[in-house]
Amino acid sequence: MDERDIRDHFLAQAKACDGLGSPFTANLCRALAKVLDANTRTGQAVLGWPGDARADALALRLCGALHGLVLTGANERLALIYPPNQTSESEIAAVLPEAIARSDERIVAGLAGAPQTNEIARSAMLLPGFLTVARETGLPLDLCEIGASAGLNLLFDSFHYRYGDAEWGDRTSTVRLAPEVRGLAVPLGRAIDVRHRAGCDIAPVDVADAATRLRLRSYVWADQATRLARLDAALSLAEKFRPPLVKADAADFVGKALAARQEGGAFVLYHSIMWQYLPRATKDAIIVALEQAGRQATAAAPIARLRMEPRDPTNNWAVLSLTLAGRRDAPPGPLRLPRPLDRMGGLSPIPFTQP
Repeated sequence: MDERDIRDHFLAQAKACDGLGSPFTANLCRALAKVLDANTRTGQAVLGWPGDARADALALRLCGALHGLVLTGANERLALIYPPNQTSESEIAAVLPEAIARSDERIVAGLAGAPQTNEIARSAMLLPGFLTVARETGLPLDLCEIGASAGLNLLFDSFHYRYGDAEWGDRTSTVRLAPEVRGLAVPLGRAIDVRHRAGCDIAPVDVADAATRLRLRSYVWADQATRLARLDAALSLAEKFRPPLVKADAADFVGKALAARQEGGAFVLYHSIMWQYLPRATKDAIIVALEQAGRQATAAAPIARLRMEPRDPTNNWAVLSLTLAGRRDAPPGPLRLPRPLDRMGGLSPIPFTQP
């Protein structure tokens, strides 16, 4: 990509941040589009980026590297323009050149890794799906998450949820989710018994490692204080209950998990805002494996697929869908979920520009 395309990418990311309620991150992206030049290694690396800036989430890589400096206190001058301080685009642009030059090598190193996020709020949209599987099967759940990142959503049953006047979960939990609900009440009810849980990611985040925890935190946009606090609470919980994660290809992981499943539990494959990033061959392999296993599913060993994904990658609304094979006294197929599960305003639009 040429330099003009790179700067346009930053401006497009700024527009997306504006739409997602992150004015500081939007101003930061616009300021970076203006001030980046060849006087620093950072400028050279960004403006000469060899790949597709949008596909590589280049703007978010740079924003994450800068946020990491602020979170560690490594660049006091840079911290002055970050929340909770109120700063304009021009004030940000005035500080960036010197701040980048001061931490040039560290910022360049931060560009090497793709953005990694683990949005815990997605559990509030997934929970009614888990509850539906538990209600329809009457069995404990065997959880299998692909694209699990740090595995924080594998701990969903340790969170507290409030949907309007209704609530579910551990009232003492420090992870508290209260999405906006529109339309009909979200069906809650029974407790969930999780028999087994496991997740995979091509680059899993080890919550026991301070450097990788920092990296995860750095990709939360700096003006999303509630989201950062939610992540910190979940990370603290994960230190006590380490989510079981493996580094693996999603198709290989699903195949092995399906082969190892046992009767007496409902196998639940689930994923959220990650399907669009999988290669076509991987998607096809997962679907074939599920179809083959689904034909042999029974009431004693049912199989569910729970998806929180946009119908179209360009759509900023996620839709929750559930297919269950082997449920009691019913043919396999999709289950109809209540309308509020299609759109929960407190959870959407999800920033799909973040991998």
